[in-house]
Amino acid sequence: MKIVVAIATTGRPHVVGQCLQRFAKFSHELHRLLVIGASPEDAPIPAGEAEFHVARARGLTIQRNHALDLVGTDADILVFVDDDYVPGEDFVDGVRRLFAEHAAIVAASGHLIADGIHHREPLDFDQADALVAAYSPPCPGDVRMTDETGAYGCNMAFRLAAAPQARFDENLPLYGWLEDTDFSALYARVGRVVRTNAFAGVHLGVRSGRTSGVRLGYSQIANPLYLLHKGTASARFVMNLASRNFLANLAKSLVPEPGIDRWGRLRGNVLALLDLARGRCDPRRVLEL
Repeated sequence: MKIVVAIATTGRPHVVGQCLQRFAKFSHELHRLLVIGASPEDAPIPAGEAEFHVARARGLTIQRNHALDLVGTDADILVFVDDDYVPGEDFVDGVRRLFAEHAAIVAASGHLIADGIHHREPLDFDQADALVAAYSPPCPGDVRMTDETGAYGCNMAFRLAAAPQARFDENLPLYGWLEDTDFSALYARVGRVVRTNAFAGVHLGVRSGRTSGVRLGYSQIANPLYLLHKGTASARFVMNLASRNFLANLAKSLVPEPGIDRWGRLRGNVLALLDLARGRCDPRRVLEL
């Protein structure tokens, strides 16, 4: 089984460089290891043994589509991970066994030992290494799978033959925001999309290099509505997510967490709602903000 890991990165050469150091132990198990930057300055430091490619423009969906185009049909499983993701000890073998033993599964996101996105401060690589070292992978009989409507973008694997023409929607620009939900919905039409403990890792949740607070806030409203219109997200999902983000930004703007621009996000939320009232709410508007 040919397994390829692809990492999109922007503005974080040292972060992706450390990420590659963690994936180096799988070099004999992977068919290819790809890093897709938005400019030559995104090249990993240190470079490692990965292939580095530059996409035609900046944007998570554009960069991940570049990976899909590079791979074509020369892979069975394509795994997308964030540039601040640390894989568990049996990461690749876990992916392989999952897809080999369950033909109905077409997409999966793994177990997160920890996710720094939900912490007040992001995790660092030393903390992630310690968490990975302390983690005990499940025995074959203890592997769990839960059907989900979408995969989680920081670590998600796809059986390419199930939807060979599927591409990320480039109308979701820059950071993307819900590009994983939209893309995995295409796979959910032809098979099972699951969350599983068959493979695992740690997501640091590094804040640097992300889009601005205003742009992200706008996307938190505009992108779910766009997916609803496309039919790749349900009305309940959209309303729950958009309202939860708006209320979180409103409440936490009083005492913002370190490194999170809650005021900017709230302003972006309001701008998107105003655009919605004017009939011009569109994910691509973030390019004008």
